[in-house]
Amino acid sequence: MIEHEVIVVGGGPAGAAAAWALTRRGFDCRVLDRATFPREKLCAGWITPEVVTDLEFDPTEYPHRFHTFQALRIAVKGLPLTLRSTQHSIRRYEFDAWMLQRTGAPFDVHEVRRIQREGETYVLDARYRCRYLIGAGGTRCPVYRTLFRERQPRDRGLQAVTLELEFPFDWRDPNCRLWFLDQGLPGYSWYVPKADGFVNVGVGAMASKLKTRGGDIQRHWALLVRRLLSKGLLDAPPGDPGGYSYFVRGPADTMRRHNAFVVGDALGLATRDMCEGIGPAVRSGLLAANAIMDNVPPTLGAVGEFTIGNKFAHNALASALSA
Repeated sequence: MIEHEVIVVGGGPAGAAAAWALTRRGFDCRVLDRATFPREKLCAGWITPEVVTDLEFDPTEYPHRFHTFQALRIAVKGLPLTLRSTQHSIRRYEFDAWMLQRTGAPFDVHEVRRIQREGETYVLDARYRCRYLIGAGGTRCPVYRTLFRERQPRDRGLQAVTLELEFPFDWRDPNCRLWFLDQGLPGYSWYVPKADGFVNVGVGAMASKLKTRGGDIQRHWALLVRRLLSKGLLDAPPGDPGGYSYFVRGPADTMRRHNAFVVGDALGLATRDMCEGIGPAVRSGLLAANAIMDNVPPTLGAVGEFTIGNKFAHNALASALSA
């Protein structure tokens, strides 16, 4: 039996943030993930300035692609809007592996299937034992499924679905572009350039509203590709996109049960305006770590519900997405 004070299930931003905070305070921590890092991860790769601050790193010393936007070019139902807001983009393939390595914690490739509570400890697959358990395994997190789902079921009305693709491209426009509620889409589409010749394009929608309206996300992907071609943002149609789903911020009232925690997408913490998940993942991972290190209650109010700091803009976008 492999024993640690803390085991983190999931090596993405939420789990890596928790492990980083714990190990630098001297806590005995191990990270488990079913994937080998670096690994491909579908994600626009948008990170806010708050992520940089929370992780205490200097972008000039980050060893991989890091791109900064000074403004966002947005269209809401065709109405153009330029929002002055400094934001960043990274490649998840690089960023997640860097974050995990930065923790200094031991890491095992292991898919957790069974979790049992034995007294004051948790036993995972009869192989690992820990006093504290952090579930950071995304939407299908086994910690959430086993210990939290019954008491904190997710709201299906807050489930987002996406189609997206990241690929090498020598882009000419360095600006991030977003189209909200375009041609009946209950969500938004995006064009996010990355440093050194990569771009991520995609479309996301609230699943229940898309279904109610008889929408087809594949159709909206095709509309996005046509728009990007017509505006000269792409030279040729990209390959086939990949898809996934996750949950935006809902009524979850706690991230702790006994000595177990759920963080990031496992709890459904993506922001309500931009459906951005990396910032809430990092912040919630740090809150779980602080709760363990300093014996303080983790307060979900400390996890922001919005990506954009401009109150008018994020309220407008959140209202549009919930319409």
